[in-house]
Amino acid sequence: MRDVDADSQRAAPRPAPAPDTPDTRGTAARLAAPAGVLAATACAFAYVAAVDPGQPGHYPVCPLFRFTGLYCPGCGGLRSAHAFAHGDLLAALQDNAPAVLGYLAAGALWTVWVVRAARGRPLRLGLAPVWLWTLGALLLVFTVVRNLPFGGWLHP
Repeated sequence: MRDVDADSQRAAPRPAPAPDTPDTRGTAARLAAPAGVLAATACAFAYVAAVDPGQPGHYPVCPLFRFTGLYCPGCGGLRSAHAFAHGDLLAALQDNAPAVLGYLAAGALWTVWVVRAARGRPLRLGLAPVWLWTLGALLLVFTVVRNLPFGGWLHP
């Protein structure tokens, strides 16, 4: 038996990644998960649309705001969802602009999921770490600015 040195092992080409394996289930079975997510999201938005977060006693107060008086990146998210569900985009953006961007991004991602599922292809999310770090940094900047004296326009 011949010994193979480490250099020749490192130089060996990697096999090509396997192509997306098609899903052989029926279309209805492939669309069941996206339909369930849509139904759950619609129910959540319907509840927030029906029960105004601006009225006290219906939703818990943000623990960070309650104990420190600081706004977290999610503060105003329910009011934003309420305004968004009622079609008031300007009020939704004023309550929490990143949340509105999140609603729109989730809708786009859901649409891609449905199209891929209908075609029998799996949904692959290959987000590079740099995008996740960028998103985290933007949310951190948003949080800091909304808690500074000149960031009052970002308060929910």
